[in-house]
Amino acid sequence: MPFRTRNTEQSCSLAVNKNTLQTIRIAFISAVRNNKFFLIVLAVLLSATTRAQETIQSKPYPKDYFRYPLDLPPSTAGAFGELRPNHFHSGLDFKTNQRTGYPVHAVADGYVSRVRIQFGGFGQALYLTHPAGYTTVYGHIASFTPEVAKYIRDYQYKFQTFEADIPLPPGLFKVTKGDVVAVSGNEGASAGPHLHFEIRDTATQETINPQLFGLTIPDNISPAITSIGIYHLNGNPFSEKTPKEFLPVTGAAGNYRLLKPQTLNLSGNIGFAIGVTDMNSASFNKNGLYSLELKLDGKTFYTFAVERFAFDQTHAINAYIDYPAFLTSHRWMQKCFILPGSRISLYPQSINQGVLVFNDDAEHEVEYIVKDVAGNTSSLKLKVKSSPNNFTPDKPVGKWLRFDQKSEFVNDKVHVTIMPGNLYDNLDFIYSAQPAKPGAYSVTHRIHNKFTPIHDEFEIWIKPDINLGAYADKAVVVNAAAGSVGGTWEGGFVKAKARNFGDFYIRIDTVPPVITPINIRDGGNMRLEKAINLRVGDNLSGVKSVTAKIDGKWVLLQQSYKTKLYSYTFNNDIAPGKHNFELVAVDWKNNTSAYKAEFNK
Repeated sequence: MPFRTRNTEQSCSLAVNKNTLQTIRIAFISAVRNNKFFLIVLAVLLSATTRAQETIQSKPYPKDYFRYPLDLPPSTAGAFGELRPNHFHSGLDFKTNQRTGYPVHAVADGYVSRVRIQFGGFGQALYLTHPAGYTTVYGHIASFTPEVAKYIRDYQYKFQTFEADIPLPPGLFKVTKGDVVAVSGNEGASAGPHLHFEIRDTATQETINPQLFGLTIPDNISPAITSIGIYHLNGNPFSEKTPKEFLPVTGAAGNYRLLKPQTLNLSGNIGFAIGVTDMNSASFNKNGLYSLELKLDGKTFYTFAVERFAFDQTHAINAYIDYPAFLTSHRWMQKCFILPGSRISLYPQSINQGVLVFNDDAEHEVEYIVKDVAGNTSSLKLKVKSSPNNFTPDKPVGKWLRFDQKSEFVNDKVHVTIMPGNLYDNLDFIYSAQPAKPGAYSVTHRIHNKFTPIHDEFEIWIKPDINLGAYADKAVVVNAAAGSVGGTWEGGFVKAKARNFGDFYIRIDTVPPVITPINIRDGGNMRLEKAINLRVGDNLSGVKSVTAKIDGKWVLLQQSYKTKLYSYTFNNDIAPGKHNFELVAVDWKNNTSAYKAEFNK
């Protein structure tokens, strides 16, 4: 069982909710009547505040080691562990008043240990390593310090690459707590200006909830419970076929109940889920919860807490939520039972994987307890009447695949291989061959369905139904819902790796990328332009590389995730006069396009 630690530090005010204030008010009136005002009010306040701030975590963290990364009142657009498509959010998203340009400070002494430049993701990110065993991450930044920026640019030109993941030696760029190390921005796959901030364990690279270090956000709002889910498991693996029902919930200020009061008649193996959101007092954004407990007759059977996790685990969010419900209705139902193949450290405790068994004729009480990281708590209790139940697990319709073993499906046209750890539960695997799509070189192979998530990837080999001849090296495997997943020719098959089940077939890619100049043309005048801008796209296998040269020398192209532009920014290296610009784009099947233009500068 995890131990519970009490966080007594708050950044702006004590986290006292409305119920606590009402309790204090009643105590105040009573104390005045009995001439015991001070002692009673103080005792009630301390007791209520301590209860509100109780959190579930495996270990304590230093509360005064880090400062905030921005000199702004702390307000967040995203919480640690918040539910995102295909991942748990790995840090805090600090708001920056919907604009860029704020100084970003080192939160503690240390050194710059890594910088990363990428097309999507953080766009531009800075990593600082600190002597206490932690590394902090600052994402979506607009710019680095001049010394670090020069180091990055020299690296990019040396290795002729835009994207770069650069480790730095400890003594090169040292920082002191409070130093300005970057400027806040909106780079990469960001929905708006903000600073993404993480604290990681340097040794394991697990990311840890920053609010456990005292970097708290003002918060006296309890989580809001919107619905519950009930799943009739009865010995069967969880799937989109699992019988289930969702019940609406009403309530406020931490106290919730079913919209339609009732005693639930449940028997057998039952899984529960909950729909819940949370807000803090500093913003209107709906964020994720911190912890969730499920109790049966007062005993805790399941605990979930967003204390820390490893990045190779984060895709297991699709085992935590009701993934089929998310795909069909975008409903975020958080399951209170653990699928046997889910390996993530956000489950500190469970009994029977959180599955509750009702097999007597007694009445039982099921209770949800939901908390945010400030300790604000909401609860909901259910009455359950059960009866003796004898159930028979369903027999598989297709081929039975186990989550903990290497699984294969093979026929003369398609091979599917799933390694251990990529299924979250045993799978009643279904396959069918569908008619060929226009332009396809094989029939469509329906590999199970989209409602079963894959943790990492599986291997698929497809044999063409039409002789590929000289085009074998141009063949790709296509997922009908997601596009090309790549492909190489081997032993009469096109083989690839995919991250989702679905419909797959073979196509041939002989079409080169398309280059679209935006503000440059042959013979054009670029004297008033700050940059050369182009777009590059590909119809099937995707763009593998884009290379630009001016007067035969490689130049750096910046890539924008939001505008999809490739841009060369003019600098002092380009003298006035005539120059030759050349851009070469290559897709993953080595189809090549080139664009050339002479321009005046």
